[in-house]
Amino acid sequence: MTIENPTREEIGEILKSKKRIAVVGLSDNPMRTSYSVSQAMQQVGYEIIPVNPTIKEAFGVKAVSSLKEIDGHVDIVNVFRRSEFLPEIAKEAVEIGADVFWAQLGVANQEAYDYLKKHDVTVVMDRCIKVEHALTK
Repeated sequence: MTIENPTREEIGEILKSKKRIAVVGLSDNPMRTSYSVSQAMQQVGYEIIPVNPTIKEAFGVKAVSSLKEIDGHVDIVNVFRRSEFLPEIAKEAVEIGADVFWAQLGVANQEAYDYLKKHDVTVVMDRCIKVEHALTK
């Protein structure tokens, strides 16, 4: 795979300026990584929008089934799904005009990366947003 992430400085700028995060695959189970990472991001001031058709809400925010159901602009699409689901999610992210597509640690897909870059979306793959936030403070 030839996936090139932004530099640590660029990631720091993204996290300083982009505050509205749609979390695809956010679980309402406190034992899941998506829950703990999203909760930590919410606690430091980010708006978290749960995107998961199997839950009603997370952190007091009503969940939506897909990115297309979100009202208003989405800064970051943060994905907690397996790599094979990224191309489909990437298409939705482009459709809604998201600025940044962020695939969590261990998640990457060349097809999705190429598609997003072709549509001028900033792409971060195989990185934890919570860890990157801590590293760029």
